[in-house]
Amino acid sequence: MNEGLLTFLIVLGVVVVIALVTFLLYLYLKPRLKRDDKPSEDQILDEEMKRVLQPIDDEETAKAVEQYKDEEE
Repeated sequence: MNEGLLTFLIVLGVVVVIALVTFLLYLYLKPRLKRDDKPSEDQILDEEMKRVLQPIDDEETAKAVEQYKDEEE
């Protein structure tokens, strides 16, 4: 047998084994990937708004904000 042909068959065999292992891993992990509970856009928005818009504890600052809101209207 020719050495070039033998080398080609060995490389081809290694590629086939890698492809098979990759395919089997994909089949095994596919249900886990779909199970990821990604939050909806509404949940993300609510969490971000709660994080950014914190209640004002200082009374003077709260009064100033209320005055600003009243002036704006």
